[in-house]
Formats: sequence, structure tokens, C-alpha cells
Amino acid sequence: MSGQQPGEFPYTRGIYKEMYRARLWTMRQYAGFGSAEESNQRYRYLLSQGTTGLSVAFDLPTQMGMDPDHPLAAGEVGKVGVSIASVADMELLFEQIPLEKISTSMTINSTAAILLSLYVLVARGQGADIKRLNGTIQNDILKEYIARGTYIYPPRPAMRIITDLFAWAGAEMPEWNTISISGYHIREAGSTAVQEVAFTLADGVAYVEAAVSAGLRVDAFAPRLSFFFNAHNDFLEEIAKFRAARRLWARIMKDRFGAKDLKSMMLRFHAQTAGSTLTAQQPDVNVVRVTLQALAAVLGGAQSLHTNSRDEALGLPTPEAARLALRTQQVIAYESGVTAAPDPLGGSEYVEKLTDDIERGAETYIARIDKMGGTLRAIEEGFIQREIQTAAYEYQKKIETGEAIVVGINRFEEAATASPAVFKVDPAIEQRQVERVRELRASRDPHAHSAHLDELEAAARGSANLMPHILASCEAKATVGEISDRLRKVFGEYKER
Repeated sequence: MSGQQPGEFPYTRGIYKEMYRARLWTMRQYAGFGSAEESNQRYRYLLSQGTTGLSVAFDLPTQMGMDPDHPLAAGEVGKVGVSIASVADMELLFEQIPLEKISTSMTINSTAAILLSLYVLVARGQGADIKRLNGTIQNDILKEYIARGTYIYPPRPAMRIITDLFAWAGAEMPEWNTISISGYHIREAGSTAVQEVAFTLADGVAYVEAAVSAGLRVDAFAPRLSFFFNAHNDFLEEIAKFRAARRLWARIMKDRFGAKDLKSMMLRFHAQTAGSTLTAQQPDVNVVRVTLQALAAVLGGAQSLHTNSRDEALGLPTPEAARLALRTQQVIAYESGVTAAPDPLGGSEYVEKLTDDIERGAETYIARIDKMGGTLRAIEEGFIQREIQTAAYEYQKKIETGEAIVVGINRFEEAATASPAVFKVDPAIEQRQVERVRELRASRDPHAHSAHLDELEAAARGSANLMPHILASCEAKATVGEISDRLRKVFGEYKER
């Protein structure tokens, strides 16, 4: 084991000296469905059960910049997340939740600047000082092109929106994490642990390069960069993966970008247990999988954690399943004893070897991407996508041949039994959301609304920072779809080759 201790560069053993002895990780439960009112009830329930941070899931129309009455939104409103079209919806989403006192994570990418603006307006309406707001906006568009698909604009204008948000939030929201660079979805798409680290950090390099090219100083924005990783099944490999990612990022920031602020070199990360490993067969077994995955994230030094619910291979989590997932974190935190040491497995010969191996493998991939001309070029040429697809195919073959064992799928199967109760979204919510957005359009000042959207479009055609114009448009009750459409008009839409 190297001589460095927890809290010392390059942070292999953790970014803080005391780690969980001083402060536990933030316990989040990713949630959002149907209308803002229903999601608000779930958030307040989770807070009453001991969750220490909120994590917001948005529906596909919101993620894709479409209002509930858009033709392509039909059948998708409120289905995989909450439907948010305007500041009125966002006010309902956080009703009776003091935003200055809670950390909020929002999983949103193409429309991240709009949703953050709506959040800011709600916080101001509560009387909060936005400079004290704490939380994270995912805002990671590169992994959408790589693995997930909820992109709107071509990569280069999309990167401009992100760096505009970096610059604006750096001045206005200094405690806010302006991006969560996500390996989670890369792993869910089928990547290996090495690929997850490599492609996530390569995305991080691209964001730093874009921000520096836009005139920002590295140490002005890098301390607010954060990461999001998958906690998968291979227990020791996952622990090593988190350690390797932390060490490699510290060296990249110091050696490649010349960062001086130690906070710029600290890889802070949220982890979520692996949804792709959950099975509809014998769903109670998912509790065991999630427990091991969560424990790996904790032993790997996560700053924030979401534990999936046992029923998520069947539908959205029921309140009871979400509570059990939260209790899993609480048992690890308060009963397992693993928080007594900052890096309990540091010095393990096998964990240290795995850490070194993953770091070397990730470095090799990053060097290949650099040689191709960087992450954007590697995405445009389909290199990263192909590597993930190949890995996913190889793993699926192992399952089908029995080389890789999945309990209840290709070994230890049982005859089908009755599934647990599945949570269902009320289909009437869609029509209510359609009516609500139309009522909003009829009630607002049409001149102020149009004027602010015109100013946003003009700014998009020029080089001004877009965030003040997006914020002003939201304040004038422009909708997520209307703001996105103005940007589509200027930037166009991305079509994958």
C-alpha cells in the first residue's frame, strides 16, 4: 500500500482524513413520478424516514424539453419521473420543503440549465439565499450521447450551455455542484468496471477542457465538479474501482490541467446500486444484491448513496420497498461498524492490486481517446459506444452459456410465483398536466414572456452567457418546452449517425 493516508493526495484512500467517522455519506433515494404533488408527498415521506438528501427523477418529456401537451409526450407524462413544465410545477414539487436546509440532486441533462433556473426561482420564493443552496445538477450531456440517449442539441452547443452554467453558478451558487459526471449509465449500458472509470474520466477531461477554452480558470470551477458511479456486483472490484478513479482523477487535474487548489483534485462521487442487476424473478433476492453493492460503495468512499428498491425490475418502487432500501443504508451506517475506519480495506493485497489494474486499464483507454482527438471525436466516431456494446454482448453470452451465474436466472431458478404489488402511475395525471400547462399559458403576461424568449434566442445566436436569459424566461412563466424550442431553433437537434 502506498504511504498516503486518507485525505492526502492522490486520495486513493478517501478524500477526507476522517471520512465517515466525522460525517456519514448523504443518504438519498432517487424518486419522482406522476405529478409534482404526488412526488412531493413521496419526498416528505422519505425525509420523515431518515433520508438526508433528495434526488429528483424527471419524466422523459421533461428530460427531452417537451411540454406535457407535445404530441411526442403522449403516454410518457409522469411515467419514469415527475412531470415539470414550469415554475408553478416546481413550486408544488418542493412545497413545505425548505430548500436552504436540504441537499437536492436533480437527474437532468439536456434541460439542466432550465430545471436549475426553476429550482432557483422556487428557492428565492421561499426567501432562501441561493448562494447557500447545496445540491447537484447532473448536467452531463456526453454520457447521453454515449449510453442513454436523452440529448437534444448537437454536442458542441450542448457543451456551451454546460460551461455557461459553470460560469454563472460559480458566481451565483458557489456551494452547488454544477455537474455530476456520470459513469452510472455507462455501466448500466454494459461497460466493464475499467471502461466505466475510463469513459467517465474522459468525459470529465472534455468538460474541463471546454470550460478552460471558454475562459474559466480551472480552480474557479473544478472544486464543484462531482461524479456519479455505479455500485455493481463484483464486491472487491467495485471497491477498487472507486479508489482507482479517485487516484487517477487527482493526477489528471494536477498534472494535465495544473490545478493548484486541492479541492480541484478531489473526486467527490455519488453512487447508486446497479439497476441492471435487479431481477424480476425472485425479487426478494434483490435486497441481498443491493446490500452488497451499497456496502461496496461505502467501503469505496462514496459521499452520497442511493439504494435501489427490490421491486424496480417490475415497476416504480412502492413506498414500502423504498423504505427498506433506505433502511439498508441505515443498517450499514449505524450497525455494521464499517464506518469506524476511513479506508478499512486499504492494504489488502488483492484490493490494492485491483486498484492498480483498473487505473492502468483506464489510463490506456484515455490515451487512446486522446490520440483520436478527444472525447467528442471518440463519440462522433462511435468508438466509446462500440466498446460498451462489445462488453455488454460478451457478458450476455457468458450468462447464456452459464459461465456467469445470475441467481434465479440461469441457476437456482424457481417456478413463477405471484409478484409483489407493483406501483402504478394514475393515467389521469397526463390530462391534468396538459390542462395545467395550458392554464399557465393563458394566465401569463404574453408580452413579457415573448420578450424574454426573444432575448434568449438572440443570446444563443451570439456569445453571451445563456443562464441569465433562461432564468428570466422561467420567471416570465415560459415553459421547459418553449425555452428548449427556442434553443432548438438556433442549435438544431442532434441525430446519431
